[in-house]
Amino acid sequence: MGRSRGGFSTKIHVSVDGLGNPLCFRLTAGQRHDITQAEALLPPAPFDRLIADRSYDATDFLNLVTARGAEIVIPPHPRRRHQRAYDTWLYRERHLVECCFNKLKQYRHIFSRFDKLASRYLGFLNFIGALIWLR
Repeated sequence: MGRSRGGFSTKIHVSVDGLGNPLCFRLTAGQRHDITQAEALLPPAPFDRLIADRSYDATDFLNLVTARGAEIVIPPHPRRRHQRAYDTWLYRERHLVECCFNKLKQYRHIFSRFDKLASRYLGFLNFIGALIWLR
C-alpha cells in the first residue's frame, strides 16, 4: 500500500473494451502517477482509438499510441504549450471506465480492501473482472 495525503491507499488502473468490460488491471501505490502504468495497460492487439483522461497526456505516450496507428482521444493538459484538438464527442465514452469501477466497487471485498498483500488484492480484482464478463 502506498502513502498519500489521505493516508494509506492503492490506485487501481484498468483498461476496458468498448462495452465497459475490464481487460487488464494494474495496482500502484496511492502517490504514484497514472502515466507510469499507461504502456502496460495498452492491449497487445491492434485498436482503433485510445480514450483516456488528462493524466495520460504525455508526449512520449502519445507518440507510442500514434506509432501503433490508433486515434488519440485525450484532452490536452491546460499548461501544454501547443494545445491539440481532440474529438469531444468520442471523449464522452470515457464514462465506460467509470461504469466499470462502479461494477467493481459493488463487491465489498474490493471497496474495503481487506487484503494486506497487493498480489491477493489483484487476484480478487481479476476474479471479479471474470465475474463481470460472465454476466
